[in-house]
Amino acid sequence: MTASSPLREVETVIDRLLAPDGCPWDREQTPASLCEYILEEAHELVDAVRHRATTDVREELGDVLFLLLFLSRLYAARGAFSLEEVLARCAAKMIRRHPHVFAGAVFASRDELLQGWNRVKQDEKREHGPPGREEGVFAALPRNLPPLTKAYRIHAKAANANFTWDSAEDVEQQAEAEWLELLDALAGGDKEAQERELGDLLFTLVELGRRKGIKAAAALDNACQKFLLRFARMEDQVRGRGGDFAAVSMEEKNALWTAVKAEEKNSSLTPNASQ
Repeated sequence: MTASSPLREVETVIDRLLAPDGCPWDREQTPASLCEYILEEAHELVDAVRHRATTDVREELGDVLFLLLFLSRLYAARGAFSLEEVLARCAAKMIRRHPHVFAGAVFASRDELLQGWNRVKQDEKREHGPPGREEGVFAALPRNLPPLTKAYRIHAKAANANFTWDSAEDVEQQAEAEWLELLDALAGGDKEAQERELGDLLFTLVELGRRKGIKAAAALDNACQKFLLRFARMEDQVRGRGGDFAAVSMEEKNALWTAVKAEEKNSSLTPNASQ
């Protein structure tokens, strides 16, 4: 890393902001206060990536990197660790976790490769954790993950521990059973039971998606964006003829919805279109 590298330039900017005569707001920040900003910027980055907005990805990636460098700088100022230590440990960890790339190891399948990855992670936890203490399968699961992402990670970790359904067909049958249980609950007046059964169904569907290589959080986000694009197009059509969307009959709304869906097949009106 040369003195004139872009990374060094950003570090210089951060040092200037944190100087005694720097920015009062930046000087007030702590590692804890930066957490919400990091989460917000990470969500904006993910949104840009999922919608293939390359220019926005470049911008949001810079924002996330700035905050991470800012966070590292705050810890360095406390004498906790330096950015160089962070990067060195990261490189060593990735080399250690990829023996098939860096150490000539051979795995017979992708599942075996993932099992090897998890064994290395468990070894790392034993090495750095309290002596004589074995951590559980879910010990490293972040507590504040978004629910769909958390469910996906739970299923993945449970599968690595050989606690899961034998086949995707078994999961499909479980999803059908959970759907019937939800219908039974909805027929009654117990709101807690209804919420519980809906949660069970969603939890099972997340695993079904995982088995098929689909991440539920991304799939649901795409569905939301698809709905919003279609709805906006409906509003545009009604507005274009001087109407009020709220006053349009449900029959006409359904006709507009069907027309917009048909347009998608012959246009770029898709939730993942480049922006």
